[in-house]
Amino acid sequence: MSFGQGGPSRGPGGNQTPDWAALADESAARNRRKKWLLIGGGVLATAAVGAIVATAVISAGDKGSTGTGKNARELPAPTDLPNETAEPEPSFSSVAPPPPPDPKDYISDAKKDRAPITVDAFFPGKKLTTGDRVYLKGATQQTKNCAATTKGALGSILVSNGCDQVIRATYSRDGIAVTVGLAVFTTEAQAKKAAQQSSGSIATLSGSGVPAFCPAGSVCRRTSNSYGRYAYFAITGYTSGKDVTKTDKKAYATGDDLTNFTFRQIRHRGELQASAAATAPAG
Repeated sequence: MSFGQGGPSRGPGGNQTPDWAALADESAARNRRKKWLLIGGGVLATAAVGAIVATAVISAGDKGSTGTGKNARELPAPTDLPNETAEPEPSFSSVAPPPPPDPKDYISDAKKDRAPITVDAFFPGKKLTTGDRVYLKGATQQTKNCAATTKGALGSILVSNGCDQVIRATYSRDGIAVTVGLAVFTTEAQAKKAAQQSSGSIATLSGSGVPAFCPAGSVCRRTSNSYGRYAYFAITGYTSGKDVTKTDKKAYATGDDLTNFTFRQIRHRGELQASAAATAPAG
């Protein structure tokens, strides 16, 4: 049997017996080459598939679609996505509200001070309670004859500054009496000037349980002040005729209680009118 050129190798000695060991080695080498070729091909195929998949994913991301063929659908572009909603922010008016009326404006000029002027508007009730002190109200009077309610130079001062009217009220407690005279003017400037020029005093007003006090020659305490278009004067003395001294805390406290009350009543008058103006409908 002849295998021709390239046939199987012969063993040593030139005999025709095949060299089976060499043939086995050649077969094993061929098998190893085929195996490596198969492995290499698989790796290359896997890499190729991965590249294709990656390319498909990138392409899908670029084109903004999902699926392939007829099943493909367009993904919304970022600008097509719904915007994040937020709670509506509160809105505020750019126009500042007007400031509340100043109560003093309504007691500083007769054009605004339109509330009735009466004894009860300033000195209501039958008594006045301040802390633990209770004062009984005595006689009262309201008159347009301003000069007739005074003693000394005060009458002419009131008249020269345009006094419209005077309200008087007397209070008493523990043998001490106080008469307060409230003089009404058209403007604040008139009332302030009358209080600054004050001389003499308001005349005492007795009756309704209060005897005459501060007779001629006795020493009594006299005060004057103003607020808005009102000037108020007070005279304080003992109903027994005893003189009031500068160290007489009891008499001074009584006079201060009544003048402070008068001031609060004037101020309250302004507050009531300012409040009414603030709540009145615009017209």
